[in-house]
Amino acid sequence: MQREKIPAMDTQDIIYEENDGVATITINRPKVYNAFRGRTAEEMLQAFSKAGWDKGIAVIVLTGAGGKAFCTGGDQSGDEHDGQYAGRGTIGMPVEELHSIIRDVPKPVIAKVRGYAIGGGNVLATLCDLTLASENAIFGQVGPKMGSIDPGWGTAYLSRLVGEKKAREIWYMCRRYSAQEAVAMGLANAVVPDDELDAEVDRWCQELKMRSPTAIAIAKRSFNADSESIRGGGALGLQALSLYYDTDESREGVTALREKRDPDFMQFRK
Repeated sequence: MQREKIPAMDTQDIIYEENDGVATITINRPKVYNAFRGRTAEEMLQAFSKAGWDKGIAVIVLTGAGGKAFCTGGDQSGDEHDGQYAGRGTIGMPVEELHSIIRDVPKPVIAKVRGYAIGGGNVLATLCDLTLASENAIFGQVGPKMGSIDPGWGTAYLSRLVGEKKAREIWYMCRRYSAQEAVAMGLANAVVPDDELDAEVDRWCQELKMRSPTAIAIAKRSFNADSESIRGGGALGLQALSLYYDTDESREGVTALREKRDPDFMQFRK
């Protein structure tokens, strides 16, 4: 496979490849289960922008390096070393821009999911046009366990895919769901054995390459138009989330994770 670096950018956190009309964006942080930081989001934005408007690209595939995780959301390790990439966006990284560009590029985006698609990673898989999963894939949310929430696409849009009752269960209960359960609820399109996932994604890409690019672009924008109001609600919610992150209640979730204990949220009910 031909590998191509993004021009004028040091791609430390992702791998960007183009091969026969398919662009693959791989989150390359397997040591932290492909959790993203500000730099990761910035590199993904440039990669989606490059692939999304390249007439030679028909399909974009988003995946994670290694076999343990697609993506587990924001990096909570406390050792992000983000430098110049820290601080942009409403909550300190440009996640709203990343969510938007996945919807806005006129190409179908396929999430290729191995391992955990948890938290913000689950939101990314939700936002992709199509989701193909390995039998070892695990989907779910952790926000209320972590002192966090996705107030836009991850909640309101999720309910359009799986139904509002199921979406509330996913967020309130913070349970984990198998790839088979994800397909059954409408969160994923197909599940295959792990050793067949790459070939299955390639088959879907080959079919999509045979379709009219203009018709696909119009269809995508038409689908998006029906849920576009969520973008505004999400922006408002992220503004509230930035305030919430500065509270002891939210910090308790991250502290508990780092200390490997259950968070004590009961103290905030007093």
